[in-house]
Amino acid sequence: MLSARDALELLRQGNRRFVSDVRRPDTLTSQTRRREAAAGQEPFAIVLGCSDSRVPAEIVFDQGLGDLFVIRVAGNVVAPSQVGSVEFAAERYHTRLVVVLGHSQCGAVLATLEQLQRPNEASSRNLRSIVDRVRPAVEGLLATELGHDFDSLVSEAVRANVRVSANQLRHGSEVLERLIEQDGLLVVGAEYSLESGRVHFFDGVPKAGG
Repeated sequence: MLSARDALELLRQGNRRFVSDVRRPDTLTSQTRRREAAAGQEPFAIVLGCSDSRVPAEIVFDQGLGDLFVIRVAGNVVAPSQVGSVEFAAERYHTRLVVVLGHSQCGAVLATLEQLQRPNEASSRNLRSIVDRVRPAVEGLLATELGHDFDSLVSEAVRANVRVSANQLRHGSEVLERLIEQDGLLVVGAEYSLESGRVHFFDGVPKAGG
């Protein structure tokens, strides 16, 4: 079983390769790897990311079949099904790292800010369910100086939304709380830059040597 710290380092290395456009040759799908993965999986990290087509976790972290257990939902929000999916992978596969991966210019965050500033009842009930989960993370930002700088507001809102989702995983599940306390499970928050391709881990990351 790979430790959370070692798994985090593998993701960092993979993202550096992605940014440098130097891919690991064995991440490519092969018949051999498909046969191996068909027999079972041992993902070393769980990634709860946004459904945005520009942020496929396996690619931005330069990983292959069976390496990551990926859950994607617009706005990387946390609902019971997402919590259950994380619990499933953490318990069954003994995966010890969970990454909540947001990204710059997140459409779900933008939609929430727009809804807060200009309420629109025309949106569907299902879309509102996503907006309602993002809302608590970003609503307070509108009352700050960021309310006068939309670009900075969106940037901070993306990170605030990641922090809230990460905290919900840390404190909203008895299963995950137990694994954090007893088995070294680590939940961290990160942001992917659409512009540079870099992933910045900024929430819940252990200090070097700590």
